[in-house]
Amino acid sequence: MTQIALPLTHPVPKEAPSIVLGSANATVADALRDPHSWPFGTAILSGPPRSGKSLIATWFGSHTGGGAIDDAHLQDETEIFHAWNRAREDGFPLLLTVGQERWNIQLPDLRSRMGTALQLELGPPDDDMAAELMLSHAAQRGLVLGEGAPAYLVPRMERSHAAIERIVAEIDRLSLERKQPATMSVWRDALEAVDGPEQARLL
Repeated sequence: MTQIALPLTHPVPKEAPSIVLGSANATVADALRDPHSWPFGTAILSGPPRSGKSLIATWFGSHTGGGAIDDAHLQDETEIFHAWNRAREDGFPLLLTVGQERWNIQLPDLRSRMGTALQLELGPPDDDMAAELMLSHAAQRGLVLGEGAPAYLVPRMERSHAAIERIVAEIDRLSLERKQPATMSVWRDALEAVDGPEQARLL
C-alpha cells in the first residue's frame, strides 16, 4: 500500500471480518473495482455508524495499491490537503471516509479538491443483506443463532447496521448468561432489550 503522512486504516488482522455485499454497498463495490476512473483519483465514502466504512477503507488500502484515510472529517485539513497532493503526484487513488453528517471543510484549497471527488454513500441494508450481516456478526462471535433467527428477527427490528450488531451482541450475552442455546426465547428477550417490548411482540 502506498504510504501517506496521515493515519491510514488499521492493519488487517489475520481473521479480518468479511465485507458483506448487498443493497447498501453495491454502488460502492462497483466504484471500488475501478478507482483509477475516479475524478482526480479521489472518492469520499460516507455512511451511518457501523456500516462498514472503516472495513472498506482497510480493504481498499490493503488490496488496491491505493491510500485510505479513515474518519477524514476528524483529521487535520492541511495534512489531508498534502496527502491529496502526494496521491496525485505518485499516481495512486485515495479513498476518504467521513461520517453521515455533512463534512464542513474550512480550508478553501481542500474544499475545492474534495468538491471534485467521487461521492459514495452506504445506505441501509434490505432484508436479505440484514440477514447476511446478522449471520456474519454471529460467526465472528462464534455464536450459533439457531435456525430461523434472521427470518424472525429482521422484520421485527430497526433496519440499520448498528441495530443488527446490537441485537447479535445481546443474543450472545443472554445465551452466555443463561448458558443455553440461542433459541426463540433468547431472540425475543434480546429484541425486547434492544428495541422494546412492542417490537418483540410483533407477529
